[in-house]
Amino acid sequence: MAEFDTDILIAGGGLAGATLALALSRALPECRTTVVESFPLSPDALPDTYQPSYDARSTALAWASRNIYEALGLWPDLAPYATPIQRIHVSDRGRFGATRMSCDEQGVPALGYVVDNRWMGLSLMRALLGESAVQWRAPAEVVDVTPMTEGVSVVVSEGGEQTSMTAQCLVVADGGRSGLREKLGFNPDHTHYDQHALIANVSTANPHEFRAYERFTDTGPMALLPRGNPQRAGHESALVWTLSGDDLEEVLAASDEEKCRRLQARFGWRLGRFNRIGECSHYPLTLTTVAESVRPGIVLVGNAAHTLHPVAGQGFNLALRGLMTLVDQLRIASDKGIPLGRLDVLQAYQLTHREDWQQTVRLSDSLIQIFGAESSLLGAARDAGLVGLDLMPGARRWFARRAMGLAAKRTAPLKSVEPEGTGT
Repeated sequence: MAEFDTDILIAGGGLAGATLALALSRALPECRTTVVESFPLSPDALPDTYQPSYDARSTALAWASRNIYEALGLWPDLAPYATPIQRIHVSDRGRFGATRMSCDEQGVPALGYVVDNRWMGLSLMRALLGESAVQWRAPAEVVDVTPMTEGVSVVVSEGGEQTSMTAQCLVVADGGRSGLREKLGFNPDHTHYDQHALIANVSTANPHEFRAYERFTDTGPMALLPRGNPQRAGHESALVWTLSGDDLEEVLAASDEEKCRRLQARFGWRLGRFNRIGECSHYPLTLTTVAESVRPGIVLVGNAAHTLHPVAGQGFNLALRGLMTLVDQLRIASDKGIPLGRLDVLQAYQLTHREDWQQTVRLSDSLIQIFGAESSLLGAARDAGLVGLDLMPGARRWFARRAMGLAAKRTAPLKSVEPEGTGT
């Protein structure tokens, strides 16, 4: 096997890239990993304490994702700022249909958790500081990639200088907007929903009681996720509000009081009066997928491989499951002495992850199509479906398991990778 400067080079050190680096250090401690990140990173700049901000952006972690971080030894650090989702209420505005799911029915303490992104990032950085096999180059970026016989040659721009590195495998984990994916010749498919997601934190008169709300309306879905103290139900929730382009402009231009009034009209009074809305961010909603996300020595993960509508909160959770599947296949290859970037190794990962990927994408997209269409017949069908789901424990448990990320399998495919010359 050829000599390489590093074994795995990860382009992007965000939540997905950092999680992959940590997982590789745990599963393949002999594997040398280099993370190239565009934002400055300094171990000396990591704070000793964490003070949650009202306007902090957060991520909903499914129960299966919590299990992943527990297996990586990170959950004890995440848990103090992880708000549990103990119940989920799904409804269709203006109609009577509704479905309720609870953690008690699933036999777990929570269906999922809401964690500040900054806290997740800090926890990952602290964990990675002690991993000698993981090296960081930041601020830096991958600007060119050349395939080799058994890997890739990568040009890294850092501090105004460009240097070349060789790696067995390049993992593209720098999101869907970096341009590296397209530069490498991958062809993503885009489905534009002609909607935007407005993200903000809100306060309500009534406590959330650790309940998440998924509310479908005639202008798009909206979600409220509990956040704050994990031990005591507070009044803060993380809002995901789907709006058309025109409605988004009107809401952004409105005063905070008017924003709360508009939000009240769309969501209702289940949490009482909305009395505060924090800093708003927004982005256009697009379903982006890459049918073939691997090439010899290169693999796309996270948002570089897929970007979903946030309606079901599955994007990052799907990415996490994919990362662990990739680590599984790399470990199998390493145990057999197979180059980590060999195409059949990466294809084995794609094949194993494909069913979970396809089902999650279909579920997310179908919810938008079903609840986004307006007709009396379809509305009645939605009512019947939500009520039926609420009345049928078996169906409700099936749906809850999917939301919790427990339906996916990470077992190796039947024809797992083999060394050269054995008939793979």
